[in-house]
Amino acid sequence: MSVKEKKARFYALVVPAVQKVHKELLTEYKQIAKDIKNGTNAQKIKALKTTYKVKTDKELLGALKPHPQSIAIAQAAMESSWATSRFFVKANNVFGMWSFNKKEPRIAASEQRKGKKTIWLKKFATLEDSVRAYFKLMAKGKAFKEFRALRVQTNDPHKLVKKLDKYSEIGVAYGKELSQMIRFNKLIKYDR
Repeated sequence: MSVKEKKARFYALVVPAVQKVHKELLTEYKQIAKDIKNGTNAQKIKALKTTYKVKTDKELLGALKPHPQSIAIAQAAMESSWATSRFFVKANNVFGMWSFNKKEPRIAASEQRKGKKTIWLKKFATLEDSVRAYFKLMAKGKAFKEFRALRVQTNDPHKLVKKLDKYSEIGVAYGKELSQMIRFNKLIKYDR
């Protein structure tokens, strides 16, 4: 498959899933922001704070606000090798999400960590399930606290990706690669 064909297939498979989940999350975010402003739906807000392990309304909104789609699409492309990785093909795992729970569906990575420990990756029923899990990870993961705080202040994907150094073992270089991928592939169009 040529690079052009790979990318076309990726966009046809992954972008609709990202767009659908992003729309769902944005709708929920806007509703909760409205409820907070109006002082309504207190029970739901309290439950969401428990779910997302936050204390303040501001932290809750930071957790619920979905980041720009360009970032999710760039990460999906990088993590799944444009929808060609084994994790993508066999497990609908678009974002290379690890599994630490023996009871959930998962597959073993082909390589072991430091030659000893098996790395397990989550297996999803659908691409949308994978996208939802990714956004939930970004909303709840301790490693992404700074990312969440910044996404309340800006929607600039090039600023936000700098806070994703903990998503990958390559650290700071990860944000730089994401930024280049967004620019080169003109992914910003998905943020409009």
